[in-house]
Amino acid sequence: MGQHIRVKLTPEDRYSLEQRVKKGEDKVRTQTRARVLLLLDRTEGQARTHQEVAEILGITRNPVSQIARRYLEEGLEAALLERHRPGAAPKITAVVETQLVTLCCSDPPVGRKRWTLRLLAQKMVELGHVESLSNVAVYHALKKTKSNPGKLHAGASPKRARNT
Repeated sequence: MGQHIRVKLTPEDRYSLEQRVKKGEDKVRTQTRARVLLLLDRTEGQARTHQEVAEILGITRNPVSQIARRYLEEGLEAALLERHRPGAAPKITAVVETQLVTLCCSDPPVGRKRWTLRLLAQKMVELGHVESLSNVAVYHALKKTKSNPGKLHAGASPKRARNT
């Protein structure tokens, strides 16, 4: 088992944390992080372990250790706020979406009456617009537009037939 990180808050940090918890205006996660730091603080004579703090707050031990480590390495604000989590870049950008809609509006492959989502995904990969693409991603992209590849007159904005 690793060594517990000992947190000693400065008087300014302790006051700031107490005010944040007292006001309760922050997000719940931020308030929980503030409580973790207050409970870990050893300047008030209390010497709680990470496990004890986790049990008091009803969370697991890992976040307690991470919050303590971030406070010591990066400071108070870094320990309280969440880091940006970028995630994967979207496969279908505006340019790819335009190409997809253009493909939907074109004639379907020989031997087919209409485009299917799988055919569209395969053709987009075949044409080199994307490296890989699922039929579900095509569905979500087309759902944002008014495109309907199953109709005879498919297009990004289908025109209604007028009764004259």
